[in-house]
Amino acid sequence: MKLSQIKNILKTVEAVNFILDDGTEVPEHFHVTEVGLITKNFIDCGGTIRKETVVNFQLWNANDFDHRLKPQKLTSIIELSEKVLGIEDSEIEVEYQTQTIGKYDLDFNGEDFVLVNKQTACLAQDQCGIPSEKINEPSCCTPGGSCC
Repeated sequence: MKLSQIKNILKTVEAVNFILDDGTEVPEHFHVTEVGLITKNFIDCGGTIRKETVVNFQLWNANDFDHRLKPQKLTSIIELSEKVLGIEDSEIEVEYQTQTIGKYDLDFNGEDFVLVNKQTACLAQDQCGIPSEKINEPSCCTPGGSCC
């Protein structure tokens, strides 16, 4: 989801609710502790230099059970971040603490914002030497695999 999409959705909803992909609800007293711009410069395994920019939201649970983030407040946080940090309409990545800090893509199911699990992938599949039929095949060392 891009920043413009969440801003449009916030105009139409009465509450800001986040859930994980498995349906687990983020407690309603969460705080958005950061809205930031993250730029990642890297080189893939094929030697291609790449640059990725995302808008980062960090969600945090506190013992502040009286707190409830309203759509207008989140909109004002986003607008201030755009102005001060020069944020453009980029994809949103959400950080949220479960067992460790997880990074999620963001979607909307018509009622709640959904934290969607991110997946790693080889960006240079044509150069890494792994046969194409092996790329999407589960590793034999996964639970229930035969080699471990």
